[in-house]
Amino acid sequence: MLAWLRGKLGVTATAAKRRFEAAQINRLTASWLAGSAAIDDELRGDLDALRNRSRDLGKNNEYAAKFFRMVRNNVVGAQGFVLQCAVTDPDGQPDVLANAAIEAAWYRQCRPGNFDVTGKLSGDDFWRTFIAAVARDGEGLMRIVRQPGRGEFGFQLQMLDVARIDTTLNRAATGNSNAIIMGVEVDTYRRPVAYHLIRFPAGSPQSRDRERVPAEDIIHCFIPLEVEQTRGVPWLHAAMKLLRDLGGYREAAVIAARVGASKMGMYVSKDGAAPSHDEVTDKGDFIATAEPGTFDVAPAGYSLETYDPTYPHEQFDAFCKAALRGVASAAGVSYHSLGNDLEGVNFSSIRSGVLEEREEWMVVQSWLISAALVPVFEAWLAWSLLGQLIRLPTGSALPASKFSKFSVHTWQARRWAWVDPLKDIQASVIAIDHMLASPQQIAAQTGRDIVDVLDDIERFKDMLKKRGLPMPAPQSPKSVARPGVDEEGKEDE
Repeated sequence: MLAWLRGKLGVTATAAKRRFEAAQINRLTASWLAGSAAIDDELRGDLDALRNRSRDLGKNNEYAAKFFRMVRNNVVGAQGFVLQCAVTDPDGQPDVLANAAIEAAWYRQCRPGNFDVTGKLSGDDFWRTFIAAVARDGEGLMRIVRQPGRGEFGFQLQMLDVARIDTTLNRAATGNSNAIIMGVEVDTYRRPVAYHLIRFPAGSPQSRDRERVPAEDIIHCFIPLEVEQTRGVPWLHAAMKLLRDLGGYREAAVIAARVGASKMGMYVSKDGAAPSHDEVTDKGDFIATAEPGTFDVAPAGYSLETYDPTYPHEQFDAFCKAALRGVASAAGVSYHSLGNDLEGVNFSSIRSGVLEEREEWMVVQSWLISAALVPVFEAWLAWSLLGQLIRLPTGSALPASKFSKFSVHTWQARRWAWVDPLKDIQASVIAIDHMLASPQQIAAQTGRDIVDVLDDIERFKDMLKKRGLPMPAPQSPKSVARPGVDEEGKEDE
């Protein structure tokens, strides 16, 4: 029966096999060309153009500029990344003195004059500038400078333009030399061995003079799109063309609106004769005046033809919003944040969008910590321990032989205030009461370390005691407002 039905329908056994529709080639998919080249082969010819166009958008496109600011402010933020040392003694108890000594030394290292070679940037300023450059260029590049006399610890970072990695330098591996892929020298496992950097910024007379810098002195980081990728691509790569087209559309619409507001019509000669001398200026323009509530008279032999552009078009806003939603999706951010459009937003919808966006930011924070902050801190710690530059209150230096012990640490990244903080506090209290969460976890979600919170509370109690003031009575969050009611007194949808 099944074979008879296939014959009636003209379906052969071969055609009935399961296949991916997206891979079929027919008249509807003939223009869908997809190559099978490796990502590095594509980047060899496209990377410089992608980076230059992304930089142009960052300078001249308001939405691209907003996205790069969002990256800077959400990934690093005003307080930056806070070091939390987790050194413990053999019995598992925290080594309070060592933790305090390392954190205090790192705090001094992050001061302007100590952190970067220019002496202008603090640690937080450095990371804000660095992550914005990574988002714009797709990759970040810095050089570790270890030299006594450079700052308090003789350890500084030099942020470099990633364009200094010579994209045009490519070489196949031979028996005596490693392969070079777009300026990055790699071993047989594609692990970076060295970087071939252009010595001077682009535009200088010696701009093509290169130097080979060992990989242990370089931190080159990017978020890969595909496996076996050697160089990074701008984060807006999937939205760049749409941003450019949207900008051109908006520019054309604004110009059309300006023309429509500036000109109401034109005089047309029926026989092509030139106007008389008293009807025109020295430049050949008609002399005309416009006053409210009056009608002008066309010169003899001329008729008036109106010119009325249709822009701003009634679909202008809808089109721009639809295009910007695509840009926001490609950038991994919420539309209302990128477009500064809070029209029609309520607590429920904005909470959903904000939570998804913040998850993206936390992923980027985790990547930046592992790709850049951890290697920088460990390199600084090893150098400082060897130089006996980290000392306890007693004056004794921490021994370099215990680097593995002293290097245990975590980073506390920026966190955000919630859209509806009352309900989140209520939920946290309930989770702690039912042992579904710990105070440490809740403190970390707010960007604080629980030890710092307890220290602050202890200092607060001491201040009250010294002033003879009573401790404020704790108040349950449930008594502040009725559950299920937002700040405006409206029930949640």
